[in-house]
Amino acid sequence: MVHATLCFVIRVGASSCVLLGKKKRGFGMGKYNGIGGKLDPGESPEACIIREVHEEVGLTIPAHALRAVGEITFRFPFEPSFDHFVHVFIATQWDGDPVETAEMEPHWFACHDIPYEKMWQDDAYWLPIVLHGKTIRAEFTFAQDNETVTSWNIHDRDHVSR
Repeated sequence: MVHATLCFVIRVGASSCVLLGKKKRGFGMGKYNGIGGKLDPGESPEACIIREVHEEVGLTIPAHALRAVGEITFRFPFEPSFDHFVHVFIATQWDGDPVETAEMEPHWFACHDIPYEKMWQDDAYWLPIVLHGKTIRAEFTFAQDNETVTSWNIHDRDHVSR
């Protein structure tokens, strides 16, 4: 199973916005997502996400500005090499401006206008929960097309969704 990280950079204010990146290559190409990537051997999730955000969109996030908001397991029974365990973070402080790289094309979206139809299907289930301040532990299983969610569990502080 691949161990990875994902960060949603949030601009807080009168009109809150979230930074999403359009994946330009590799796993999830063409989809919008948070910024992140695979942990290097011996690397902590926090060190990984700081490195990945800088590499993929040029932002520097101080460690104290990260808030862990979830752990999600993604299962692909028809392609087990796609299985991921992902540490999810939110950051509301950073240095720099987002820049396009070979990996990602960054775009700001209003938090009330996130393009879920252009993202992984599971994002619509759990991202609103973490954007509303909850911390989750979740698991998603995908169909043979490796796109369609067939089952899920989301545990937050208040209840379990199925």
